[in-house]
Amino acid sequence: MNILFTCAGRRNYLINYFKSALNGHGKVVAVDMQLSAPALVDADIAKVVPSIYDENYISSIIAIVEEQNINAIISLNDLELPILAENKEKLETLGVKVLISPESTIDICFDKWKTYHFFKENGINTPLTFINIATAKKALEKNELKFPLIVKPRWGSASIGIDIVHSEEELELSYQLQHLKVSQSILGTVSATDAQNSIMIQEKLNGEEFGVDILNNFEGEFYGSFVRKKLAMRSGETDKAVSVINADYNKVAEKVGRATKHIGNMDCDFFVVDGEVYFLEMNPRFGGGYPFSHEAGINTPAIYLAWLNHESNMDQFNRFKDGLAFSKFDNLMPIPQENI
Repeated sequence: MNILFTCAGRRNYLINYFKSALNGHGKVVAVDMQLSAPALVDADIAKVVPSIYDENYISSIIAIVEEQNINAIISLNDLELPILAENKEKLETLGVKVLISPESTIDICFDKWKTYHFFKENGINTPLTFINIATAKKALEKNELKFPLIVKPRWGSASIGIDIVHSEEELELSYQLQHLKVSQSILGTVSATDAQNSIMIQEKLNGEEFGVDILNNFEGEFYGSFVRKKLAMRSGETDKAVSVINADYNKVAEKVGRATKHIGNMDCDFFVVDGEVYFLEMNPRFGGGYPFSHEAGINTPAIYLAWLNHESNMDQFNRFKDGLAFSKFDNLMPIPQENI
């Protein structure tokens, strides 16, 4: 079983979790725009590829699939997901399984305005959200909305460009600046589809923040959810967290998983305010919080491999426990001279 990770970046832990699950019965191939990407050091085979927006990107992935006899592709980048989804059928004619969700699901997750409406339509609590500053100001005047507020990109990734504003003056400045910053960032390409409505204004919730990995099988059927309470954040990712088993939280997570019918792991954020669960975002991929779930006892890489091998007993890989706390730390990966 040979697994290809695209946009591997800094996800060394996933490379090593899958290598451990394979236990020598296959290889992990990782690709990135730069051979100096840390995750490529831990991969069995490392390859450099063009930008995901390059016209030769998909052809380069096809070449690697054929050359390395790849059985499954896993993407680790929000911006790449729509591209792979669009080319999923083409890739799978090669005999490789592309483990990403349907285009419609990815669109709902990536477009945070559609995410907001998805939650509302499915009866899932979510923060009050606006895509127009004039409408948000009217809600402030009517006391339907109160400061502080979150101003963030509609098509967001890795917490890029998120501001917290405490006054109308800050709101005006942030809203204008966000438009400029997004157009000049890696989000510029996707935001160009509706540039005037590319920034959102959202109610800031005051409660406890949680992350959850919602796991569906490769037919989009719900398997389970694995919650962590966030104790600290760093650069938009969970830095410290503790595992949580709570029937109410899992019930809402299951509702989300059954409604999206996403494929594989989906990383989500939610708040608990006065005992009520409010979902914020859905990322249909492995996220930066996955190691906390893994170390607490759910071995999703082993489950992926079992599903790929058409096995049925997944519970042997589920030993998730409540109350296990972990903290991330930085490390240095030596870059081979030829990769510099």
